[in-house]
Amino acid sequence: MSNTTKIALEDSLKRLLLRKPLDKITITDITTDCGISRMAFYYHFKDIYDLVEWCCVEDGTKALQDKKTYDSWTEGLTQVFEAVLENKPFIMNVYRCVSREKMENYLYKLTYHLIAGVVEEKCKGKNVTQEDKQFIANFYKYGFVGIMLEWIQDGMKEDINELVGKISLTLHGTITTSIENFAM
Repeated sequence: MSNTTKIALEDSLKRLLLRKPLDKITITDITTDCGISRMAFYYHFKDIYDLVEWCCVEDGTKALQDKKTYDSWTEGLTQVFEAVLENKPFIMNVYRCVSREKMENYLYKLTYHLIAGVVEEKCKGKNVTQEDKQFIANFYKYGFVGIMLEWIQDGMKEDINELVGKISLTLHGTITTSIENFAM
């Protein structure tokens, strides 16, 4: 039941974002639109930005599903970009209304899981500390998020497949090399 309520709140927020900016939407607007009480909202989220974060992470998680392996990470990254593009009105509105730091944090949560899965897979049988695995995943996470933020800032005009292709060429073999460099 609680996930149903969260999804209803997400749908209401996305509907409202088509009509007005995030910073003009109130919790009352959202709860009225979706037909629940303010208390029900606060049972699930501490504020609107908490709901926005949940929406971003939820959409990204759906996009990634089982694409966290070395052989499928480019497909997973493509699906994250496609999910962002599919929710362009929502993302652009959020991008304009929240701080860059908040937007980065939303995207960090999405991309970290993708990269951490790849790093974990490539570390099997190698003596790499958990701390070093996290460092490697964080390093690549920052690159992905930087590219994605620039793409969003430019209005999501660049072709997703071209962009992911460039990222793939840039990273080809580097995650494996990084892991080998950290292996004891």
